[in-house]
Amino acid sequence: MTIKGKHVLQVVLALCLSLLFFVSFSNVTTNDQTAYAADNSLQKIKQKGTLVVATSPDYPPYEFQTTKNGNSKIVGMDMSVAKKVAKGLGVKLVVKSMSFDSLLVAIETGKADVAIGGINPTAKRRQSVDFTHIYYSGGQSFLVNKAEKLKYSSRAKLKNQKVGAQTGTLQYDLAKQRIPGVTVKGMDKNTDLVLALKTHKIAAVGMETPTAKAYVENDSSLAMIPSGYKLNKNDVGAAIAAPKGSTALIDAMNKSVDQIKKQNLTDGYLKTAGTYMKTNTNNTSMFHYWKYFAKGVEYTLIISAISVVFGVLLGTILALMRFSHNKLVHAIAVAYIEFVRGTPLMVQVMFVYFGIGIIINLPALLSGIIAVSLNSGAYVAEIIRGGIDSVAKGQTEASQSLGLNRTDTMRYVVMPQALKNIWPALGNEFISLIKESSIVSIIGVTDLIYQLNIVRADTYRGVMPVFIAMILYFIMTFILTRILNHYERKMNHAK
Repeated sequence: MTIKGKHVLQVVLALCLSLLFFVSFSNVTTNDQTAYAADNSLQKIKQKGTLVVATSPDYPPYEFQTTKNGNSKIVGMDMSVAKKVAKGLGVKLVVKSMSFDSLLVAIETGKADVAIGGINPTAKRRQSVDFTHIYYSGGQSFLVNKAEKLKYSSRAKLKNQKVGAQTGTLQYDLAKQRIPGVTVKGMDKNTDLVLALKTHKIAAVGMETPTAKAYVENDSSLAMIPSGYKLNKNDVGAAIAAPKGSTALIDAMNKSVDQIKKQNLTDGYLKTAGTYMKTNTNNTSMFHYWKYFAKGVEYTLIISAISVVFGVLLGTILALMRFSHNKLVHAIAVAYIEFVRGTPLMVQVMFVYFGIGIIINLPALLSGIIAVSLNSGAYVAEIIRGGIDSVAKGQTEASQSLGLNRTDTMRYVVMPQALKNIWPALGNEFISLIKESSIVSIIGVTDLIYQLNIVRADTYRGVMPVFIAMILYFIMTFILTRILNHYERKMNHAK
């Protein structure tokens, strides 16, 4: 029985969805089995000799980056806590940086052993991960513009206003639940929230008190007001998150956490963090942070260059598959292209890093390159298909009359003409790739956007780092445009 192409397409799509469901179901099943199986969480850490900690280093004084002798490192109170815990376990500390809303996902998918970052052990979070004892309770505050401190002197004054908070945080939920008529603006980075505050896009930003205090001490245009929240201390302090069911690891880490609390070590940790923060703000010129931007440009170009190569190869294969007389091959190409073009690149990056990472533990940089390459391949395929369709059918007929087979006709006659026709569109895809690759920063790849956010967090300057990054992106795309235009002119003049 002959199966129509559209039916094959439906089957392929169903298989793709089934595969995604199987991966998700397998993860859930594995987690459930782990919870009931013998707990070897501590044994695993000791056997490998490292404690991999996920954090988001844009939240001073908890965690942030500093530069010394040209080398950058993640510092802050939480890093001191993590070092103390790793030392108590007798293992080496390894820090992985990523966006805050990816921290818990990282430990659920095995990308990290634990997560730290001023994380509040709320009841909702306890459903998916376990927590140590609370090692620090800083309280909740609002950051406001100093000129508007009297206008917004208390939480009650924020009624019917726009209030910002980091996405996925306790501050976001509290503002939404306890401020009447409020419109909560969620962003991934505190640096973005502060910039929105200073440009009067929002009236206030909900933050942990130590973080709000750090901003006030380093930016004279900002002020801090108390939140007035009455909260359960077990929900609002900072704790270390670990995978569900890792009781042995939690118990072992609690020994260090309890020692930190008993000896009141966080005061010293905060003092050390303050020293680093002062060092960062001694020189906030963008030239002082040139190595950050240079590293960001380097990684952006690496990701873009590799993704272009594999994107073109994959796109060419997919385009040829679409012209195949084999209906199954044709349907697979169509299904892939439609699926990739129908889902956001950010979701694809997260799926490759966290989803596929359940099966294969891929590094963040490699995951970013794979996701961007797979995404680019789908768009390049459609560009190439359009170029092939633009070649007159008479060219194919003439080639066949000369005795060329289908493969040679495509290789020597159709593709060279198609490349000339699609070069401008292909060039636009290459240029877009440089800009779109910035999305990989969400999984901790140190591209230009990631480095930009680090500089903003370190210097408390919101606009200038953005301006520098914008200029650098323009320079990269401008140079690429000139190169592409050069080869376009050569092709147009070729006879």
